[in-house]
Amino acid sequence: MNKKIGLFLVCFFLVNAFSFSQTKVFDIAVESTKKSSAKESIEYLEQQLTKVTSAAEKRALYIFLGSVQEQMADFTNACKNYAKAAGISAGDVENMPKKSNEQLVLDAVRCALSYGDADLANLYLNSAVRNSKNAQILSYVKLYAQWSALCKANDVSEINEPLEILKAYLNVESMKVVRPSILLTLWYITGEKSYSEQIISDFPTSVESAIVKGDIHLLPTPFWFFVPKSGIAEQGVGSISNVEIEQPSEPTSTENSAKLTKLQLGLFRTEANAKLLCDELKSKGFESYIKSEKRASGTTYYIVIVNENAENTVANKLRSNGYECYAIE
Repeated sequence: MNKKIGLFLVCFFLVNAFSFSQTKVFDIAVESTKKSSAKESIEYLEQQLTKVTSAAEKRALYIFLGSVQEQMADFTNACKNYAKAAGISAGDVENMPKKSNEQLVLDAVRCALSYGDADLANLYLNSAVRNSKNAQILSYVKLYAQWSALCKANDVSEINEPLEILKAYLNVESMKVVRPSILLTLWYITGEKSYSEQIISDFPTSVESAIVKGDIHLLPTPFWFFVPKSGIAEQGVGSISNVEIEQPSEPTSTENSAKLTKLQLGLFRTEANAKLLCDELKSKGFESYIKSEKRASGTTYYIVIVNENAENTVANKLRSNGYECYAIE
């Protein structure tokens, strides 16, 4: 009888220890969002990585850290951490993002391209991921291979081949999952309205559609801003500015005062990441706040906003501190 009780207690302990390990990383992720700045959050996550012993936990923390860094446009470190996570053979952790190692390799590729390192992107693309049995993974491998070719282009004459391949992909059924990204690429580089019209028509609730309409602005990354272009892609005026935005405090206006502009610094799908940016801005003296918006697709976006002042000096101060911002009204 005592042996049975002892065995039961051992099993109970193991089950609860496993359950605890599955929630520990989530608790660390939540705690990181409570820090006063993004820098402190990242430092906290890096410290926790040295203390975690479980391979699954370490992998989950690398993924979360990489996602925070990518949202903050720290693509170099995000790329490294995605790659580290991909190199760990372990399963997913409860309440944390679920990603295969192949998906993580693609995340690393995307970040490498974002800071203009086509050679590193190709190194990852030529790994085992190229022989994936997953059709969706292969679609992104093919898309990113052409993005890499565009990234390496030095002038307009060198973009013709990848553009023709991307155009051909539009008619390939297996590439359907990345069709919005293909259309966006073709529109951005050629400036042809037919591509933007197709995005809005066929994928009205996509992120690509929001970019075309002017609701979202592309980050000033080397890939998107330095790839040679054969035309000028003109965004719409946007619809976010037409939405009433709740603020902590609205500047007092008079009949003679000019309407103050709102500056958008980021648009996130994760509220925690929006809060990290918002808190970092506040730590540097900027009165930032978050406005949420639910799209027709059902996805809620969190927009980080700072009000411009009457002298129109806030935007310049933000840019001098390394923040890109865009006027939304």
